[in-house]
Amino acid sequence: QVQLVESGGGSVQPGGSLRLSCAASGIIFSINAMGWYRQAPGKQRELVAVVTSGTRPHYEDSVKGRFTISRDNAKNTVYLQMNNLKPEVTAVYYCNAGAVVTPKGYEYFYWGQGTQVTVSS
Repeated sequence: QVQLVESGGGSVQPGGSLRLSCAASGIIFSINAMGWYRQAPGKQRELVAVVTSGTRPHYEDSVKGRFTISRDNAKNTVYLQMNNLKPEVTAVYYCNAGAVVTPKGYEYFYWGQGTQVTVSS
Protein backbone atom coordinates (compact mmCIF):
# COMPACT_ATOMS: atom_id res chain seq x y z
CA GLN A 1 0.00 0.00 0.00
CA VAL A 2 1.33 3.41 -0.98
CA GLN A 3 0.36 6.55 0.88
CA LEU A 4 0.70 10.11 -0.35
CA VAL A 5 0.81 12.78 2.32
CA GLU A 6 0.40 16.38 1.27
CA SER A 7 1.26 19.53 3.16
CA GLY A 8 1.70 23.24 2.59
CA GLY A 9 -1.77 24.44 1.73
CA GLY A 10 -3.36 27.45 3.35
CA SER A 11 -4.80 30.89 2.82
CA VAL A 12 -2.93 33.72 1.18
CA GLN A 13 -3.67 37.08 -0.35
CA PRO A 14 -3.50 37.64 -4.10
CA GLY A 15 0.10 37.88 -5.22
CA GLY A 16 1.30 35.64 -2.44
CA SER A 17 3.10 32.33 -2.62
CA LEU A 18 2.66 28.82 -1.30
CA ARG A 19 4.71 25.66 -1.59
CA LEU A 20 2.96 22.31 -1.58
CA SER A 21 4.74 19.08 -0.74
CA CYS A 22 3.70 15.49 -1.27
CA ALA A 23 5.65 12.56 0.12
CA ALA A 24 5.03 9.00 -1.01
CA SER A 25 5.65 6.13 1.38
CA GLY A 26 5.21 2.36 1.34
CA ILE A 27 6.68 -0.44 -0.72
CA ILE A 28 7.81 1.44 -3.82
CA PHE A 29 10.19 0.16 -6.44
CA SER A 30 10.04 3.33 -8.50
CA ILE A 31 7.78 6.24 -9.30
CA ASN A 32 7.19 7.33 -12.86
CA ALA A 33 4.92 10.36 -12.92
CA MET A 34 4.16 12.60 -9.98
CA GLY A 35 1.80 15.47 -10.34
CA TRP A 36 -0.68 17.89 -8.89
CA TYR A 37 -4.36 18.21 -9.70
CA ARG A 38 -6.93 20.62 -8.32
CA GLN A 39 -10.66 20.65 -7.89
CA ALA A 40 -12.61 23.83 -7.30
CA PRO A 41 -16.19 23.74 -5.96
CA GLY A 42 -18.59 22.63 -8.65
CA LYS A 43 -15.84 21.82 -11.13
CA GLN A 44 -14.09 18.70 -12.29
CA ARG A 45 -10.64 17.79 -11.09
CA GLU A 46 -8.02 19.08 -13.49
CA LEU A 47 -4.32 18.62 -14.03
CA VAL A 48 -2.11 21.47 -12.79
CA ALA A 49 1.38 20.11 -13.36
CA VAL A 50 3.11 16.78 -13.78
CA VAL A 51 6.70 15.62 -13.93
CA THR A 52 7.70 12.25 -15.31
CA SER A 53 11.11 10.68 -14.92
CA GLY A 54 13.32 11.67 -17.82
CA THR A 55 10.98 14.25 -19.29
CA ARG A 56 10.32 17.94 -18.92
CA PRO A 57 7.51 19.04 -16.63
CA HIS A 58 4.11 19.75 -18.09
CA TYR A 59 1.91 22.61 -16.88
CA GLU A 60 -1.66 23.67 -17.36
CA ASP A 61 -1.56 26.81 -19.49
CA SER A 62 -2.86 29.24 -16.88
CA VAL A 63 -0.12 28.42 -14.38
CA LYS A 64 2.85 28.52 -16.71
CA GLY A 65 5.44 30.97 -15.48
CA ARG A 66 3.92 31.14 -11.98
CA PHE A 67 3.99 27.52 -10.78
CA THR A 68 7.02 25.24 -10.68
CA ILE A 69 6.88 21.51 -10.09
CA SER A 70 9.93 19.62 -8.89
CA ARG A 71 10.68 16.29 -7.32
CA ASP A 72 13.23 14.69 -5.04
CA ASN A 73 13.49 11.09 -6.18
CA ALA A 74 15.53 10.06 -3.16
CA LYS A 75 12.66 11.16 -0.91
CA ASN A 76 9.82 10.14 -3.25
CA THR A 77 8.56 13.69 -2.85
CA VAL A 78 7.07 16.16 -5.28
CA TYR A 79 6.75 19.89 -4.72
CA LEU A 80 4.65 22.62 -6.26
CA GLN A 81 5.92 26.16 -5.83
CA MET A 82 3.10 28.57 -6.51
CA ASN A 83 3.89 32.25 -6.97
CA ASN A 84 1.82 35.30 -7.78
CA LEU A 85 -1.30 33.50 -6.69
CA LYS A 86 -4.67 34.60 -8.00
CA PRO A 87 -8.15 34.00 -6.53
CA GLU A 88 -9.09 31.73 -9.42
CA VAL A 89 -6.61 29.08 -8.31
CA THR A 90 -8.56 28.51 -5.10
CA ALA A 91 -9.24 24.79 -4.91
CA VAL A 92 -8.36 21.58 -3.17
CA TYR A 93 -5.03 20.40 -4.53
CA TYR A 94 -4.38 16.68 -4.85
CA CYS A 95 -1.12 14.87 -5.34
CA ASN A 96 -1.01 11.93 -7.74
CA ALA A 97 1.72 9.38 -8.31
CA GLY A 98 2.22 6.40 -10.59
CA ALA A 99 4.21 3.95 -8.52
CA VAL A 100 5.71 0.60 -9.44
CA VAL A 101 4.94 -1.55 -6.41
CA THR A 102 5.80 -5.10 -7.50
CA PRO A 103 9.01 -6.77 -8.76
CA LYS A 104 7.22 -7.50 -12.04
CA GLY A 105 6.82 -3.81 -12.64
CA TYR A 106 3.10 -3.34 -12.13
CA GLU A 107 2.24 0.35 -11.83
CA TYR A 108 -0.64 1.73 -9.85
CA PHE A 109 -1.84 5.28 -9.40
CA TYR A 110 -2.44 6.80 -6.03
CA TRP A 111 -4.02 9.99 -4.72
CA GLY A 112 -3.29 12.10 -1.70
CA GLN A 113 -6.03 13.31 0.62
CA GLY A 114 -5.97 16.84 -0.74
CA THR A 115 -4.90 20.17 0.70
CA GLN A 116 -6.91 23.37 0.52
CA VAL A 117 -5.45 26.41 -1.20
CA THR A 118 -7.41 29.64 -0.78
CA VAL A 119 -6.43 32.93 -2.37
CA SER A 120 -8.49 35.83 -1.15
CA SER A 121 -8.13 39.42 -0.07
